[in-house]
Amino acid sequence: MTEDAGNDAGNWGLFRGGGAAPHEVTDWPQAPPWRRFGNGSPRRADGRRLPYLISDEDRDVVNTALHLHRPLLVTGRPGTGKSTLAHAVARELCLGEVLHWPVNSRTTLSDGLYRYDAVGRLRDASLHRHHDTSAAPAASDTSAASGTSAASDSADTAGTSGTVDAADGSEPDIGDYLRLGPLGTALLPRDRPRVLLVDELDKGDVDLPNDLLTVFEEGEFEIPELARLRRPDVTVRVTGGEERVPVDGGRVACRVFPVVVITSNGERDFPPAFLRRCVRLDLKQPDGQALQEIVTMHLGAEVGARAEDLIATFLGLRDAEERELATDQLLNAVHLRHSGVKLDQDTLREKLFRSLDEADA
Repeated sequence: MTEDAGNDAGNWGLFRGGGAAPHEVTDWPQAPPWRRFGNGSPRRADGRRLPYLISDEDRDVVNTALHLHRPLLVTGRPGTGKSTLAHAVARELCLGEVLHWPVNSRTTLSDGLYRYDAVGRLRDASLHRHHDTSAAPAASDTSAASGTSAASDSADTAGTSGTVDAADGSEPDIGDYLRLGPLGTALLPRDRPRVLLVDELDKGDVDLPNDLLTVFEEGEFEIPELARLRRPDVTVRVTGGEERVPVDGGRVACRVFPVVVITSNGERDFPPAFLRRCVRLDLKQPDGQALQEIVTMHLGAEVGARAEDLIATFLGLRDAEERELATDQLLNAVHLRHSGVKLDQDTLREKLFRSLDEADA
């Protein structure tokens, strides 16, 4: 950026450095539409929701997955809108909040299905038994009224460490220590499906896609810790809140298969058995016309009309020089210039349009 950008660009020079005196910023810069929080989905400056731009061909692939009740495997370069697609489907079809399952190299199938805090339950059970043992002599040596008081104290202690599981009050309720994961929550029996985003599956362990096959094929799974109990059902918590749902006999089985959107950056191939069970969608990088529509959609027609030179620079670096660039890098550059910041070519090429696969210096 030019040397005098901070003086001429209004709010650009927020941080001065160099031992500058502390100063309060009273006119904080407005965030880009895609970085505004607290209003649900991203919105334009005029308050309208940002639409999801998709070609007719790609839209038909999405509808194919919906009609077949199959997972949608979405591949494409970073910034092509893979993850955003799940939110667009959930919003348009009124299917509630998206259940997000981010995958990394340590992710296992059980992480997506449920988590059981066995250590916490064992600790609370030990505290409960210790309290009962301490209270027993007092109950036997005193009157019936004292015994009633001791029982009340014991109930209060059990309440602080979870409700009781067995009829005699000997163990905390197992449901207090079990929470369904994103995949497990998506498979709960409902009349309308939830949307599940399995993000960046290609970053996971090589066995994870095969581990998912049975769950995707049968639409159900078992929680062994609950299946071993004699109780007909236990209420457990779900992902995304403190709602509790009953699990009958330790099995969770969907009535309608969830809308599963699986994203992949193409870092590795998936086994044929897994691919056979998915509907595949490959999102292409947007061309010049699509980029113009994206900029206009986010920042308005006036800004979009003045962004042709930045779009041309972006395309030249992405296509001619084969830099790994994402669309939001272009949006960042357009937004900064629209905010009054002077952008020179060196800044564009070396800072804002830095290749995503470029190693740190």
